[in-house]
Amino acid sequence: MSVLRALFVAALLATALTVLPGLARGPLLPAPAAHADAAPLEDYAAYQPPVRCSPRDRPGTKALARWTVRRFGGGFGGISRACSASPSEHSEGRAFDWTVDVRRAADRRRVRALLAALFASDAAGNPAALARRMGVMYVIWDDTTWSSWRRFAPAPYLNAACPTRRECSRTLRHRDHVHISLTRPAARGRLSWYVGRV
Repeated sequence: MSVLRALFVAALLATALTVLPGLARGPLLPAPAAHADAAPLEDYAAYQPPVRCSPRDRPGTKALARWTVRRFGGGFGGISRACSASPSEHSEGRAFDWTVDVRRAADRRRVRALLAALFASDAAGNPAALARRMGVMYVIWDDTTWSSWRRFAPAPYLNAACPTRRECSRTLRHRDHVHISLTRPAARGRLSWYVGRV
């Protein structure tokens, strides 16, 4: 056997010894997607008003909706909605309604847990890291809104269709669901949180 051939056989054996233990545990799987925390953190999102009628569930919005219901419970209240005279992010497929009820203690706990996760600081001390990586523009729940352009500080909310809270339905007051609106890049799944999910 020539020296060159002997080196080739030795290299093959070394490769086999490296790969075979992994094969014994199961098939080789693709490497996991890069973790979102490794990517640069997105800035706070500016408000992007709805401008067109395109009621189709966007992939990023679907990913966020699935994650919310699987992780916290509650119900899937829908994404897209037929277009009307008053435009909304629903008519662009970039808003999700999470069905929870303010009258239920378990649902109030679910919402508190979601808000805590969205607005928590990451390991580097960046506030609202998850909400920023997800491209959350704003959240509405129980007469309160948390907007990215206000750095998610809570503020009173009253729907424009309601003269007063007393004259407003539970739904317009967001007491029977949480509304989450996303930026256009987030709805398309193009921000760091969506890597490996969309």
